[in-house]
Amino acid sequence: MRKSKKLIFGTLLATAAVLLAACAPQPGEPAPTGSGDAGSGESNGPAEISVGIVTSETGPLAGYGKQYLDGFKAGLDYATDGTNEIDGTKITVTYKDDAGDPDKAVTAVKELIGSGTNIIAGSASSGVAVAVAEQAAQNKVLFISGPAAADALTGINGYTFRSGRQSAQDVATSGAFLDDISGKKITVFAQNNAFGQGNVAAVTAILGAKGATVDSVLVAEDVTEFTPFAQQVLQGNPDLVFVAWAGATSGAMWQAMSQQGVLETIPVATGLGDAATFGAYGEATEKISFLNHYFAGANEHEVNKEMVTRVEEAGGTPDLFTPDGFNAALMIVEAIKTGKGDVDAMVAALEGYTFEGPKGTTTVRAGDHALIQEMYQVKLVAKDGSFVPELIDTADADSVAPAEVKK
Repeated sequence: MRKSKKLIFGTLLATAAVLLAACAPQPGEPAPTGSGDAGSGESNGPAEISVGIVTSETGPLAGYGKQYLDGFKAGLDYATDGTNEIDGTKITVTYKDDAGDPDKAVTAVKELIGSGTNIIAGSASSGVAVAVAEQAAQNKVLFISGPAAADALTGINGYTFRSGRQSAQDVATSGAFLDDISGKKITVFAQNNAFGQGNVAAVTAILGAKGATVDSVLVAEDVTEFTPFAQQVLQGNPDLVFVAWAGATSGAMWQAMSQQGVLETIPVATGLGDAATFGAYGEATEKISFLNHYFAGANEHEVNKEMVTRVEEAGGTPDLFTPDGFNAALMIVEAIKTGKGDVDAMVAALEGYTFEGPKGTTTVRAGDHALIQEMYQVKLVAKDGSFVPELIDTADADSVAPAEVKK
């Protein structure tokens, strides 16, 4: 039976969910549309606009928060040609740590809104992002979520956008590499939070529609011993284990999966996390199929090169969620340039906005604010005593676009 499942693995190639430029124009030159470049000259907009960045600087997703912040700062530098101004309007940024706690995030957002800030961005945690999105709608401010992947954010309200991918795109990416999976059983192994639950829903909706039977093993976020859950996965006898995991417990989770024989006996697929997780899979690395949101060598797009250069010059390292911060900066600059601080006008400016980002041509879908972008299939290869990602294939943006949320 297990031998036949290895054959299934050959066709279930990369099913998974993730756990996870030019300078500004000179006076007299038109600003390129969607390039991320700052305009110049006089403006009828306000002299200054405040932006609040609320994300995880501490807590279990602090690493993701740093990647986002590195990307955001590089993107703002790129989009404003190092001036932090757009068409005469100064962009002032206030940074707040949510520590991955929705209540703390809501408090920070209320403080920012109370001080006159009407543009909020950030959120590595899906639970945080959903809570902040509710505040955005109640207070009618622009909110651009970051790495948070929960599908529920797409179309949640007219004021919420996202600068990263969502779980449905992770799952849909698998469709670009799958043969028929009708009749197969897929177990989603995930944390019992908004991110994990969103992945279960996405796998059920997308792969279930292809004829797969989907069940799940969900683990509380505060769990540190994963052996019983790995055993539960084995006992379920699936044809594929679909892992959706994020945060500091990834290493312990993978160790338990390996020790209990899951990786040896059942095909396992997952999204490739950030660089800190590359060594977490151990000897099982070659037994796992990976899809990927981003790694520094994923593409040769010019804006990606610009981002990588700026982040490295600032002492950082481009990683999984660096483009989410970079995209957020490009979107904020476009919103301010066109909407000049008026929230409704800034929302309108972003609906349907197409720009060149680190992942190439990227579009904010007008109807539900999904961010349409390319995705990657990769493998981890040994190099100089560690593992590094290597690109296998690219899924174009339209082929992995999530179903539109109808209002």
